[in-house]
Amino acid sequence: MSDPGATVPGMNRTDRLYALVEELRAACPRPRSARWLADRFEVSARTVERDIGALQQAGVPIYAEPGRTGGYVLDKTRTLPPVNVSPAEAVAIAVALEGLHGTPFADAARSALRKVVAVMPAADAGAAREMAGRVVLLGDPSAPRVPTAVARALSAHRVLRFGYRDRHGAATIRLIEPLGYIGGRDHWYLLGWCRLRQSTRCFRLDRIVDPVATDEVVKPRPVDFAALQIPHQLRAPALV
Repeated sequence: MSDPGATVPGMNRTDRLYALVEELRAACPRPRSARWLADRFEVSARTVERDIGALQQAGVPIYAEPGRTGGYVLDKTRTLPPVNVSPAEAVAIAVALEGLHGTPFADAARSALRKVVAVMPAADAGAAREMAGRVVLLGDPSAPRVPTAVARALSAHRVLRFGYRDRHGAATIRLIEPLGYIGGRDHWYLLGWCRLRQSTRCFRLDRIVDPVATDEVVKPRPVDFAALQIPHQLRAPALV
């Protein structure tokens, strides 16, 4: 069996970050101290701590166990093992995810792509970046960003308060119970039970102003998308 923690003097930072993750994966559930890792990779303990901090900020689930025998531990249940994604496949994923700009899932998509690239061998990741640099996309880069409060209210089942301007420019203040999203070619909409209108309504995301996720938690209402009589074919995203 190969030693996932093996290294050589002068390893660059990208390779070292990858090797750190694999070392912690192999050691799990045993912790590795910063000093142990520093000796392993022939760097200072402070460098290891900076590297671990960078990995944590990138979403790698590494946590510290306190105590004399403590150290850093990787949550294997929440990480991908090494995957055989080719440079072309990584670029294909990146191009596909560009289509999520202006949707509620743009930030999550970027985070997912970073995790995929992080587990690629350094040479393949470099080749993917070089290939991506040869791709130019035409389109409108100024698609409205979905406010964090909207996404948080939906996922946490919280009542959302916001200002809204309809197609005629009339402004109202709404309290809604978020139900879901409807995505179209040109716009995305938030579906919710509107307390002002006492009915299910669709709100165009770029017309929502100053949204605030309140502290009020509500039980999700059932929603029948077919009953909304939207004049387009509806389909849910596939997860397989």
